[in-house]
Amino acid sequence: MIEPFSIGHLPRIEFGAGRISLLPVIAAGFGQRLLLVTGGQSFLRSNAWPTLRQGLAEKQCDWEQLSVEGEPSPEMIDQAVATWRQKPIDVVVGIGGGSVLDAAKAIAGLLRPGNSVMDHLEGVGPELPYRGPATPFIAVPTTAGTGSEATKNAVLTRHGAEGFKKSFRDEQLMAAYAIVDPDLLASCPPDLIAANGMDALTQLLEALVSTRSNPLTDALALSGIQAVMEGLLSWYENDPVAAILGREKMAYAALLSGICLAQTGLGSVHGLAQPLGSFFPIPHGVVCGTLLAAAVEVNVQAMQSRAPDHPALSKYAHVGRLFLQRPALDDIQALAGLVEVLKQWTVRLQLPTLSTWGVRASDFRRIVDHSRGSSMKTNPVALNDEEIERILRQRLD
Repeated sequence: MIEPFSIGHLPRIEFGAGRISLLPVIAAGFGQRLLLVTGGQSFLRSNAWPTLRQGLAEKQCDWEQLSVEGEPSPEMIDQAVATWRQKPIDVVVGIGGGSVLDAAKAIAGLLRPGNSVMDHLEGVGPELPYRGPATPFIAVPTTAGTGSEATKNAVLTRHGAEGFKKSFRDEQLMAAYAIVDPDLLASCPPDLIAANGMDALTQLLEALVSTRSNPLTDALALSGIQAVMEGLLSWYENDPVAAILGREKMAYAALLSGICLAQTGLGSVHGLAQPLGSFFPIPHGVVCGTLLAAAVEVNVQAMQSRAPDHPALSKYAHVGRLFLQRPALDDIQALAGLVEVLKQWTVRLQLPTLSTWGVRASDFRRIVDHSRGSSMKTNPVALNDEEIERILRQRLD
């Protein structure tokens, strides 16, 4: 039997090389006054920007521009809303990595209501229901990792001892359009390719084995995982022949990872990413990439011990056979092979250990205590404190 499931609405997706050329026409469909949210300088210095600027001018679009560097904080969102809410903004366009898209998404959600984002953040503050209305939002990713172009949540971070990484989440925050152009990924440096690529893979794997997975998201997750297998290493290692195809594969994989996580939730890696990214200056993709192999291994061991017939074990085994290209392997061999391949990729992609970012064993208790948010609740098996610590310990040094 197919268990009942629900799928939330998605953006209109425009995927393919050169699709950035559609942005002026799409944006002008919402009005002539844009708030353009970008990263520091990379896009504005790219070859795509002069062409886009000319296209916007031809459509008689006026725009204000906001640069976002690093992970957006609640304070930054509130300041941006205060600055632009009195101006007649018809559409917010986010062009950048996951942090830029999350910032643009949150700003679009609050320009019209005008209240503080702290009113709506999950797990902090009053958690008031979001009423809207949101300003239309167009998402244009320039990295391949978070899939934020296809999610209904904006992740905001406050760093420090009392820090947090929490979501502002509502169906109204979903982008009206996601323009996914692999050509915009051409300038990504290797460390960003590695971290973001492993973030996408983590999201796909966690969605596949989530307690809220369903046949539709399983099919999308497996398609995305296949794309990661075919694209990530060749793009990272700058194979001159395969790099263009690698960018396309990873743009596609990241998009699917966002679609899947928005429908199913995630798992233990993202449960740990919340406190690690709050208490330490660790980029989100680095957390995901460095923990993935250890988390899969601990999940597998926990299910083998306590729930040997768990369907997630068969899913992990299927992925193991895909990675190893050995369809005849039994489940035990495939599970061991998957863990080993993920460990090899962690080394090959030069993902740093936790201690590189100042994490110590003495921090484990605090990290574990703050790891049981929404992502941990959809992990395929409930992990105890010792098992969560084991994930951290594997990647400490």
